[in-house]
Amino acid sequence: MRRFAMKALFTALNLNRAERSRIDWDRTVRIVSMAVTAGLVALYVFGKPTLRW
Repeated sequence: MRRFAMKALFTALNLNRAERSRIDWDRTVRIVSMAVTAGLVALYVFGKPTLRW
């Protein structure tokens, strides 16, 4: 699963290699937002069975 996530991340970051002169902020914000959301979901799922909340 970790390998797939890293491949997806690097593919998303390298889609427009020709436009290297400026950063695509929309894509960057979307990727960071998805990573934060996945992290929060993982913390929630981990916290439920361990009753650490």
